[in-house]
Amino acid sequence: MRARQNLRDAFSMHKRVSSKEAIDIIDKEDYSALLQNGIGQGIMNPSWKLSLPHILVATISSFLFGYHLGVVNEPLESISLDLGFSGNTMAEGLVVSTCLGGALIGSLFSGWITDGVGRRRAFQLSALPMMVGASVSATTTNLEGMLLGRFLVGTGMGLGPSVASLYVTEVSPSYVRGTYGSFIQIATCLGLMSALFIGIPVKEIVGWWRVCFWVSAIPASILALAMEFCVESPHWLHKKGRYADAEAEFEKVLGGIHVKLAMTELSKSDRGDGTDSLKFSELLYGRHFRVVFVGSTLYAFQQLSGINAVFYFSSTVFKSVGVPSDLANICVGIANLLGSIVAMVSMDKLGRKVLLLGSFSGMVVAMGLQAIAASSIVTGSGSVYLSVGGMLLFVLMFSLGAGPVPGLLLSEILPGRIRAKAMAVCLSVHWVINFFVGLLFLQLLEQLGPLILYSIFATFSLMAVAFVKKSILETKGKSLQEIEIALLPQE
Repeated sequence: MRARQNLRDAFSMHKRVSSKEAIDIIDKEDYSALLQNGIGQGIMNPSWKLSLPHILVATISSFLFGYHLGVVNEPLESISLDLGFSGNTMAEGLVVSTCLGGALIGSLFSGWITDGVGRRRAFQLSALPMMVGASVSATTTNLEGMLLGRFLVGTGMGLGPSVASLYVTEVSPSYVRGTYGSFIQIATCLGLMSALFIGIPVKEIVGWWRVCFWVSAIPASILALAMEFCVESPHWLHKKGRYADAEAEFEKVLGGIHVKLAMTELSKSDRGDGTDSLKFSELLYGRHFRVVFVGSTLYAFQQLSGINAVFYFSSTVFKSVGVPSDLANICVGIANLLGSIVAMVSMDKLGRKVLLLGSFSGMVVAMGLQAIAASSIVTGSGSVYLSVGGMLLFVLMFSLGAGPVPGLLLSEILPGRIRAKAMAVCLSVHWVINFFVGLLFLQLLEQLGPLILYSIFATFSLMAVAFVKKSILETKGKSLQEIEIALLPQE
């Protein structure tokens, strides 16, 4: 009762004092009690419908991310023939990995961009190089032009995932944050599938690969335009001292009755933070090192599992075992989508840690099947079934946890003061490893053979299981402020 009365007092006092001052009305014990007992479902569960349109617009960036990941999968052979580098595996690898090099550059600056201009403007800035780069790739007549276009697209891809994870986490109500976070993976999956479907006619229609690049300019334009009508992150506004604007945006995505409690939570976590004095070195040692290390390592394991080698070169791999590449790629997209939908339904029920453990464990088994298929143990049609089945199972298991969870989990466990810049550091690790996987996969496949290469991928997934079990905190149903307190107790 005391907590309920204090909440009423705080709400009434809020009209006479600033949001920064209102926090002192509720003491720490009563604040914790409010979070735990909820004061009824109405207070703790704002309508998910208010924030949904903003989340859907934000995930267009994830759709573009997925599209550009898969856009060269099917057309790569036609591109190499038209641009004169057919049979050159290094050049083919560069067409894939130059995009990832650009993504690394975009990712390195993403934290400073999103903190500097805000989440909405960062989305629009990510769309611009993707439109320009797609146009350059679509009109080029040589390898150099293709690489330039892919690099420009990559810079937008590097910025997009970071700001999408931040925005979805900061705008979503806590009880559906996991579900909304899964939208990112689903949008990425739909982007990949769209690239695969649009690429199907590439063998029948000369120059169709140019259409594949032109198409991507449409969703990029929609993202840049629609963001004008979306809310800015209340967390970013509050961090900048724009408390009235933060309240107005909270009201749009949570409803009026929830604004003051949301502002109270933000004020409590930001009090005395000194948000503008963060140095890059603070991310690499001291009390912030743990969460940055966990995030970077999780992304490293995600990429070292070999998942993007599957997305980039699935056509080549399937063709080597006699399976039509267009059919196989459609199956890969369907497996990815099904797993992402299951993850969306399960994220706020089973939790992040359970999904990660199940996902990486399943990926070990799937890679094991592919390794067996590549050995002399199984021959003929049995080898084909194991190879294709193992790859589809691998994609399915990845999309259940290893795909959607890291981006959401990082934006949850990183404190508000360092969230954007620390995400930039963690995603840079992601892009560096992604770059080298894309560049070297075909060469390693030729030199080591599939048995050894798939066994290496399986080993990294097994190491990820041990890491998740030991180091990952469950964040299901917790507010961002509760998570921050649990991971970074005040010194």
